[in-house]
Amino acid sequence: MTKKLKFQTPRGMHDILPEDQPAYLKIAKTAEEMMGFYGFQRIDTPLVEDAELYEKATGASTDIVEKQMYTFKTKGGDMLALRPEFTPGIARAYFEHGMVDRPQPIKLWTSGPLFRHESPQAGRYRQFHQLDLEVFGEESAAIDAQLIQIAHALLSDLKFSHLIIEVNSIGDSQCRPYYKKTLVNYLRARQQSLCADCKRRLRANPLRVLDCKEEKCQRVRSQAPQMVDHLCEECKNHFKQLLEFLDEADLPYHLDPYLVRGLDYYTKTVFEIFSDKTVKAPEAEDAPSRTALVGGGRYDNLLKQLGGKEVPAVGWAAGIERIVELMKAGGVISEHQVQPKVFLAQLGDLPKKKSIKLAEEFRKAKIPIADSLGRDSLRAQLARADKLGVPLTLILGQREVLDNTIVIRKMDTGEQETVALGRAVEEVKQRLKG
Repeated sequence: MTKKLKFQTPRGMHDILPEDQPAYLKIAKTAEEMMGFYGFQRIDTPLVEDAELYEKATGASTDIVEKQMYTFKTKGGDMLALRPEFTPGIARAYFEHGMVDRPQPIKLWTSGPLFRHESPQAGRYRQFHQLDLEVFGEESAAIDAQLIQIAHALLSDLKFSHLIIEVNSIGDSQCRPYYKKTLVNYLRARQQSLCADCKRRLRANPLRVLDCKEEKCQRVRSQAPQMVDHLCEECKNHFKQLLEFLDEADLPYHLDPYLVRGLDYYTKTVFEIFSDKTVKAPEAEDAPSRTALVGGGRYDNLLKQLGGKEVPAVGWAAGIERIVELMKAGGVISEHQVQPKVFLAQLGDLPKKKSIKLAEEFRKAKIPIADSLGRDSLRAQLARADKLGVPLTLILGQREVLDNTIVIRKMDTGEQETVALGRAVEEVKQRLKG
């Protein structure tokens, strides 16, 4: 019976193993190239922020703030939180560093780990990674459409097909209050059919009821009043323009009148992009029937809520773990480790010292090599070279060091030739070309 290890990853956390790294690297490379093309600049914010920042921005009544944030008090008495999302921290940096006084719009992007204490779901963990885009200082629906197009293009470049874009408008401070009253009246009449969380949400934040995934709440939602029927003229025109831009870009979308997203700061546009595939993580509980890969929207009031001037803004975030799981499930990613062309075998301490410098010369020449510095047996080293499938092995023994030479062995035929050590790189280049 296998003895259980004393220490394992905490529940909801995970290791990114070497075999998974190529997928993460591919996402990072694809994102960096795309962000550069569209004029986004990289920003990195701290892993911790004042907890109050998220209470004000994300919303005190959201699940993130009420249930999921990791908070702690410092020795100096400050209440901090591990960041559960990127937008509030980037909005804080936008003001703190005077970006509001620069020519607008400001286009920023970032990626990295986030933390939420929640039940592990398919492709979602308590420490997870996101790719995030934010645009400040642009109110046109055209930028909303462009961000949706960028998200769709990114996923397409990662070999996703049959993507589903869902969009909605949740209005603004002018039209949403009346809709909230209409929605509350509808929900109160059906309160007994709601889950316990939604009964609480009905009092604190009724829009969140529309975001609930419980089946009985979904049934109540299906007949609820729709925000699109209560939009003011400004929000209606903004949403109409967005749909026209999406049509012009030939993006496949459909209207979900009950899409609200789970954060308080959204106004007008909200959207999500789904894959038509499903993913099951090892610790998955109540796995969703489909997988949301990207979600975001407009948040024109957020920066004013944080104590600054009113600045229109829009952004989205993509769940990297979910994308990786689907890439692996679809077989669209494989290990992209550098394949060595040469094996460097050395016999004895002096050859080992020489081989370290020689390896650096091959690196500068961009010729990938492999070695086995811990082994003295030539037979064992040649066996490893054969297993790696390299065409050439360089053999450096005590005699070769004294003669300032090195042996080049062709692995397929066993032919060997002794050349000057100083010409090893050039000789290998010529043989690899041949």
